[in-house]
Amino acid sequence: MKDGLTIKEVVGGREVEKRLDVETAFKRDDHPFRIVIVCAMWLTGFDVPSLSTLYLDKPLQAHILMQAIARANRVKEGKNNGLIVDYCGILKNLRKALATFAGHTGGSGPLGGGEGEPTVDPLNPEEALLAELAEAIQIVREGLRADGFGLERLHVEDGFKKLKALKDAKELINANDESRKRFEIAARAVFRKYKSCLTFAKVETFKSDYQAINYIYSSLQEDKMAADTSAIIQKLNAIVAEAIDIRPDGEGERVFDISKVNFELLRKEFAKSERPASDVQDLRTVLQERLAKMLAANPTLTDFQDRFDKIVAEYNKEKDKNTIEATFEALMRIAADLEDEAQGHVALGLTLEQKPVFDLLMRDDLSKEEIRQIKSVSVEILKAIQRRMEEVQDLFEKQSTRDGLRQEIYDLLYDDRTGLPASKYGEDTLSEKTDAIFQHFMHQFDYGTDAGAHPRSG
Repeated sequence: MKDGLTIKEVVGGREVEKRLDVETAFKRDDHPFRIVIVCAMWLTGFDVPSLSTLYLDKPLQAHILMQAIARANRVKEGKNNGLIVDYCGILKNLRKALATFAGHTGGSGPLGGGEGEPTVDPLNPEEALLAELAEAIQIVREGLRADGFGLERLHVEDGFKKLKALKDAKELINANDESRKRFEIAARAVFRKYKSCLTFAKVETFKSDYQAINYIYSSLQEDKMAADTSAIIQKLNAIVAEAIDIRPDGEGERVFDISKVNFELLRKEFAKSERPASDVQDLRTVLQERLAKMLAANPTLTDFQDRFDKIVAEYNKEKDKNTIEATFEALMRIAADLEDEAQGHVALGLTLEQKPVFDLLMRDDLSKEEIRQIKSVSVEILKAIQRRMEEVQDLFEKQSTRDGLRQEIYDLLYDDRTGLPASKYGEDTLSEKTDAIFQHFMHQFDYGTDAGAHPRSG
């Protein structure tokens, strides 16, 4: 939840409210502060890569104008382009600025406003932009045709036939990461070119192709957003009906015990699937997101990520039916192991928040009594963190409070009564464990990896 220029985050199992300055708030993707009216400073020197649209209603020229329009020209994942909306007619000044700062010598010509005016024009002619759009569409069309799909099917089909054509296209695109990435990059290029031609009457010629490409692309993105372990399992309900164990696990959530799945039957059932590549892609999306969340909460689970990356790499090497089936089974096994890991804290008698601390402190050669001691230390450390959060509003903002917390963690680990077994954890190990736990909670607050550095500002 967010309110004004504050943001609430869950850290160590508790909700903590942080106050943000306006610059930090505007840079954060998850903050509702999205529109700002500026006069000077932010117009030329404020760097926000996610900024996509700049509205200009102030006469600008020379280097000030160049710096201003560059605010919307920063690169960020998911951002296709920047947009400048001009309310005061700066095109003439922009031509002059480009001539001065883009390395052009200037001169008179049809684009200039008089003697000595530069010939630089930031606007491409209509014919050139339409030609670029046609070329971008052709790249998508040829790429789909090479994989065995004709874009024309989405022009002429309707109803269930059009839906089948869409599924056929997605199945081919989902063959591997390379084919999916190739299509998405080419499609986004079409969207950019089409957007730049919206004011031209002749753009209607390309509308049907644009809509067909957008239809496929949007459906692929919707699959990512809607991907859900439960939905994937329900597709194979003949095999997993007995494995579904529905119980509360937070508002609106259901838990499916994948570990009970009969993988031999699963393999046979998956072989009947009409869209195996898409099923694999859906399951990959689910696991990728779940892994990211689990790693953020518990940094010791990197072996799961390594297994996942290896499976994906092997899958991308081959395209045959057997590889797709083997990949689906391997991903399902990871899903089962992740389910076991998600419930692992219960067997230890720990909470979800205590388990990562326990994992960071554990080692393989401990006795049962020493393991009980580790569990006790994990509980005490989490209590200390929570107590500190209640006492200090911005726990990691200042060097002094960070140093104090680090020292408290070290003291708890060193203490004869509450600390780690002295026979197994020497001075060097104590320092390493202190750093590991401190960094874990730093990441929970979304700060930098260098414990002595200043926190990130967005």
